[in-house]
Amino acid sequence: MWAQIIVWIVTTVLSALLAPKPRTQEAQPGQIGDKDVPIASQDAPIPVLFGTRVISGPNVVWYGDVQVKPIKKKGGGKK
Repeated sequence: MWAQIIVWIVTTVLSALLAPKPRTQEAQPGQIGDKDVPIASQDAPIPVLFGTRVISGPNVVWYGDVQVKPIKKKGGGKK
């Protein structure tokens, strides 16, 4: 029984020491940059993808509404 308690204490201390440290800086929201927005060009090559990857600067026909709109609604609840 004492061996189990000692192993439990050692593993608890090791997990606390090896745990990732939290970041001290606050996370910033993502920004839409010129390199992130897809292009629509006939001369651009068509990438062939096998598996799961992140394609930077894809060639697309329509990207959508690229705007940031604040939410001005209050939360629900009884009034």
